[in-house]
Amino acid sequence: MLYIGIDLGTSAVKLLLMDGEGKIRNIVSREYPIYFPNPGWSEQKPEDWYEQTMTGIQELLADADKSQVAGISFGGQMHGLVILDGEDNVIRPALLWNDGRTYEECDYLNNVIGKEKLSEYTANISFTGFTAPKILWVKNKEPENFARIAKIMLPKDYIAYKLTGVHCTDVSDASGMLIFDVKNRRWSKEMCEICGITEDQLATCYESYESVGCVLPEIADQLGIPRTVKVAAGAGDNAAAAVGTGTVGDGMCNISLGTSGTIFISSRNFGVDKYNALHSFAHADGSYHLMGCMLSAASCNKWWMDDIIGTKDYAAEQKAIDKLGENHVYFLPYLMGERSPHNNPNARGTFIGMTMDTTRADMTQAVLEGVAFALRDSFEVARSLGIQIERTKICGGGAKSPLWKKMIANILNLKVDVIESEEGPSLGGAMLAAVACGEYASVEEAAAKIVKVVDTVEPDPELVAKYDERYAQFKEIYPACKPLFEIIK
Repeated sequence: MLYIGIDLGTSAVKLLLMDGEGKIRNIVSREYPIYFPNPGWSEQKPEDWYEQTMTGIQELLADADKSQVAGISFGGQMHGLVILDGEDNVIRPALLWNDGRTYEECDYLNNVIGKEKLSEYTANISFTGFTAPKILWVKNKEPENFARIAKIMLPKDYIAYKLTGVHCTDVSDASGMLIFDVKNRRWSKEMCEICGITEDQLATCYESYESVGCVLPEIADQLGIPRTVKVAAGAGDNAAAAVGTGTVGDGMCNISLGTSGTIFISSRNFGVDKYNALHSFAHADGSYHLMGCMLSAASCNKWWMDDIIGTKDYAAEQKAIDKLGENHVYFLPYLMGERSPHNNPNARGTFIGMTMDTTRADMTQAVLEGVAFALRDSFEVARSLGIQIERTKICGGGAKSPLWKKMIANILNLKVDVIESEEGPSLGGAMLAAVACGEYASVEEAAAKIVKVVDTVEPDPELVAKYDERYAQFKEIYPACKPLFEIIK
């Protein structure tokens, strides 16, 4: 049988076709625009997602035996606010995960409602990217739109609705809304009251590997697939990437170097750090995970290469970097503010340490190292909880760089396992679909049979020691700059 994984990303939707043995048969990507109507705002049209997804599925299946398609599922950009009216029409463009307009609402939630109550209700505190402050923003700034809301959905769930007619979500994606009681895997009545919404306005919540229904007959006919094709709830992009990299079960780790950067630690047990520096979410395998998320990761390198240096030859720029652990230039990778662990939308990208002999290669190296140091910030929080991690998987566009993988292995002092497929969320979505259809008994079984490690980057003790010294300096820079970030807006 064949399974479709849909990764609804920020810049494009990536579709993957996988057979029952886990072999990838085809991959298709379709782009759509992103809109920035005001500084710090970030929006997309859900209709664009759906249009490109449908076109992408048709392209994906062009040379396949469509009669063999059995299931569809998702990974998707998290936290985005999609609001529908009583006739299921989109009310306004979706507010995305990297939208920073909700600082007033976040301040209200964290400091008036209080972080302790938020953590009690949802296991998390408010970040500008989360969905609850977006709902409050619409309530405060667009009351006429707020009054029309019949359903509140997340990005990938809008696609699931369009395919099935079911208003659904999953526990991992719902965890990032700040409306979900993560520990008990259900909606929080208290947060609904705080946001001025009812539970009826929220989607039905499923485990990621559960079927929410079959494709609508008219959709099946349009795509040329059986009307019996099941649609599984899917997962938020990071949880789906974790499934696609085999980061399931207890004590497994995955680092994602995509537009944003994450460090993802799976756990059978629910847990929260005392400062809520890491997100505590439900996992797509039926358990839980801790996650540190930085807003700008591979996008920092893209910005530096494309917009500042003016080159697309990333590999050539990295060839000139030959003195690891000895760079005197540092870079704070906060180009869009920062989430974990600082939770500061006013933080900004910063170079420090340049001298007259600083080279272009030093600056490039500082960008790559800055992202790795920032990932270590979150990893140190996990270590403070007594979590011992010795190795990690890695995925995302940045994971294609051997140099960056070497930096991460030595800055975090971890063995970095490189897997056969770096498709992450789209592969994870296909695997969840396969579990929903009974191809595999569990997510863990699917991961054990499909995910294969093909290489491991080992840390070098001498280089680890050098980077420990550099990290000790790096972690002093943000506190020193923080007062300036409040002024430079």
